[in-house]
Amino acid sequence: MYKTIKIKTKSSGNSRVLVIYTGGTLGMAYDHHSDSLVPFDFAQIPDNLPEMARLDFEITVLTFENLLDSSNIKPALWIRLAEIIGEKYNEYDSFVIIHGTDTMAYTASALSYLLENLNKPVILTGAQLPIGVARTDAKENFITALEIAAAKQNGRPIISEVCIYFNSLLLRGNRARKHESVQFNAFESENYPPLAEAGVRIEYNYPFIGHYKQNVQLKVNTKLDENVVILKLFPGISEKVVKSILGIEGLRGVIMETYGSGNAPTEQWFLDLIQQSIDNGIIIYNVSQCNGGRVIQGRYETSHFLQEVGVVSGADLTTEAAVTKMMYALGKANEKEEIKAILKKPLAGEMS
Repeated sequence: MYKTIKIKTKSSGNSRVLVIYTGGTLGMAYDHHSDSLVPFDFAQIPDNLPEMARLDFEITVLTFENLLDSSNIKPALWIRLAEIIGEKYNEYDSFVIIHGTDTMAYTASALSYLLENLNKPVILTGAQLPIGVARTDAKENFITALEIAAAKQNGRPIISEVCIYFNSLLLRGNRARKHESVQFNAFESENYPPLAEAGVRIEYNYPFIGHYKQNVQLKVNTKLDENVVILKLFPGISEKVVKSILGIEGLRGVIMETYGSGNAPTEQWFLDLIQQSIDNGIIIYNVSQCNGGRVIQGRYETSHFLQEVGVVSGADLTTEAAVTKMMYALGKANEKEEIKAILKKPLAGEMS
């Protein structure tokens, strides 16, 4: 499945970081023979990142045999990552995952639910430009992610949750989303402040960082149900489109992207289809199409009906956090009310 190598650093052994390399833009370097970009071999790290030799903690890199572009990430990979972290949890103090940017927010959200009672840092990072390119952002993203992962205070990790580190900002993983494809500031977190900003020093935003939990045991959840769909509303969406989406065979959960603070059309055909789906046991989760703000069902007449028929409010969740939470909830419970209870409560700081 994967191979591991140890990176030479000036470590005194006070902290051990495991880097899990899944693929993505960061790990591409120039092959001098073919003059094209090829996946980077971490055994050659001294050539591309000599700075790593000066870091004061142990680094081991675990490389997936088949590297993945993040467009090809599937829930099975999230489970695999959670299992690797579970297997290596007592051996390492922290984890850094190198991942493509396109679906990084989905992976971070999924891991925040799968790694129950997590008490160590799991930091995802990547890059907009490959490590082998002169103007790359890969080096700073990777080295700072490592430093944050290894950072301790009074013998405990400063961060003990799943995060994304990118372009000077440390964001809670299940609050982040990719919003930019050509600038270096690829990620934003509209509904939650950054957990840290890396300038000359790394400034931690302590009031917003998840608390270290006393006397808990990591529990790795390994069930996700993929029978979910996103229904994005738009002016002019037709009855046959909504009907065909809600009529998908085996469908169990729908993430409905509504307008503004959770509003949807009030045409009778739409209301009937929503009612019918809920009667058929499908669970509908209401999230907003806006990047910031939250769903407040029942505030306007256009969301009152949704509240009445039992659509679950996703409050200030991102779509990425809602999709992965729905998969997690459906994997964890069978009873409708139990699933809805999981969706309504914050599990890992993903909603207010």
